[in-house]
Amino acid sequence: MRVIYLGPVAPHWEVQSEFGDRNVIEEFRQRALARLLLLPPHDPQFRRNRERVARDAEREALILDWDLGIPDEEEMTGGGGEERA
Repeated sequence: MRVIYLGPVAPHWEVQSEFGDRNVIEEFRQRALARLLLLPPHDPQFRRNRERVARDAEREALILDWDLGIPDEEEMTGGGGEERA
C-alpha cells in the first residue's frame, strides 16, 4: 500500500496498491481516506491519524509506504524511509 500526498488542495491523499486481496485493499483505502482526506501533513491531527492508519495496516497485515513529497526525517539522517506495518 502506498499513501501519496497530492498537494495543498483537497483531496490531499490517494491510496494505491499493486497487489493483494481487492476487498481488503478497498476497505483499508476507505478507512485511511476517511482519516486523512482533509488533513494536509502539516496539520497537528495528521500525526495522530497517520499512526491510526499505520496500526490499521498492521492489523490487516499490509505493507504501508508513505509518499509525502518531502524527505522523511529518517531519510535526511540516513536511516532509510520505508515503514512496514
